[in-house]
Amino acid sequence: MKKKLIQNYIDKFNNAKLDPEQYPEESAAEDMQVKNLEITRELQINISTLKKIYSIPENNDVKIHNFTIGGLNKKAALLFISTITDIDMISNHILEPLLNNESPLKEVQSIVQVQSFTEVKQIKEVINGANQGNTILLIDGEQKGYIIGTSDFQSRSVEKAESEVVLKGPKEAFNEKADTNISLIRKKIRNENLIVEHLTISERSNNELYILYIKDLTNEKMIKNVKERVSALDVDAIQNLSLLEQYIEERPKSIFPSILYTERPDRATSFLEDGYVALLMNNSPAALIVPATFWSFIHNPEDHYLRFIYGNFIRMLRVFSLFITLFASAIYVSVTNYHSEMVPTDLLLAISATREKVPFPSLIEIIMMEIAFELIREAGLRVPNPIGPTIGIVGALILGQAAVQANIVSPIVVIVVALGGLCSFTLSDVSMNFAIRIIRFGFILSAGFFGIYGMTALFTVGLFYMVSIKTFGVPYLSPMTPKYISSKDTIIRKLVKNERLRPGYLKPKDIIKKAEE
Repeated sequence: MKKKLIQNYIDKFNNAKLDPEQYPEESAAEDMQVKNLEITRELQINISTLKKIYSIPENNDVKIHNFTIGGLNKKAALLFISTITDIDMISNHILEPLLNNESPLKEVQSIVQVQSFTEVKQIKEVINGANQGNTILLIDGEQKGYIIGTSDFQSRSVEKAESEVVLKGPKEAFNEKADTNISLIRKKIRNENLIVEHLTISERSNNELYILYIKDLTNEKMIKNVKERVSALDVDAIQNLSLLEQYIEERPKSIFPSILYTERPDRATSFLEDGYVALLMNNSPAALIVPATFWSFIHNPEDHYLRFIYGNFIRMLRVFSLFITLFASAIYVSVTNYHSEMVPTDLLLAISATREKVPFPSLIEIIMMEIAFELIREAGLRVPNPIGPTIGIVGALILGQAAVQANIVSPIVVIVVALGGLCSFTLSDVSMNFAIRIIRFGFILSAGFFGIYGMTALFTVGLFYMVSIKTFGVPYLSPMTPKYISSKDTIIRKLVKNERLRPGYLKPKDIIKKAEE
């Protein structure tokens, strides 16, 4: 009997299909047909249709206000969603002028005191307008409606950037409101050629995407490529840029990021002025920059805000830190296991003395401490801000000291892992930071099994792979390889006044940034 019950459960999970009687399928075809209807001349029919679509009165924040327009003596109705609409604007600039109107000859457009006023003829357009926070005006006897701009979505004020901190530069950061973000960019690019295109990229949630580029700089094929990839999306909802990035990238399973995510308007502006394309969305306090090369992730906005020598110093320090993060632990494992002749005798004896009572091989030691470091870092990020740094510092000190005293790891392993972890913090881009941290484990394993030869082989394969990557048709390591005409802003940057050329790999319409003096 027990065997039969167990087998029934196994069969149930193996054939996990919904019972049609318990979960009957419901078609939304009827609702879709209603949305495609035209607005009729009968006001009450239009109101009944909208009440059915919005489930009024169950839907509490959707309001319909019936009134009579003064002077014209026509019945009318206002439809709006109170939680995303400016109620004071509706009262003072729409409803009050319509009620107080005395002239029978005036048109509605001249009575209502608003900037945005659009005529629509389909129920679907009415719904889209209301869902964007606008107010819908319907008038009895007219086979059309009016969308009046009154949106008022709640959002944060403009604050400082959290992940891309700079000491000498603008402190403004994007917030979750696309209009504000576009305003921050237009404040920096006061040019009529800055184009802001608008697309709807999801079927149900009607999420809006804004494509920004400079018309007389950005290559037409690049713009077309971006639009085609975005327009090809067929999904119900894409709520923010972090999700959109995963839909439009060329290699979703690649360990290296190919689209730059930045929360700084000044950085997005500098890319736009070089011929890149920027993507903005509501609900995202950032912009996506396409295409993005490897060097875009290594650079920091402060590199150009600092003087030539200072900027190059921190950039070289960052590249040096990148190599320490990748190779410090791996070199320790390979040297102690396979290449002890490379270490001076005194240092080798010191390492041997510290490892005398440790029961694990160096590979296991390193992997244990690397995993512990990653756990401490993740815990410090996820806990509330006041105690996050405390957990990180106290956890690392206590864990490291206790592990050494218990003879689980040697003191030099704690130093090597801490140095590699510390250097990883110099990379401000989150995606590239994750990539480097994951690759580090690959180098540790290759060093543990094959020594320096394994590390060299993995590094060579990695370079071959990076050369093969393209992002929106642009080689990942350009302009270093393949070579393009550009200002050669890779590891070392030039003096600002000598950066005359835009990146040639973007094929910009105007490659000359400034004329020679």
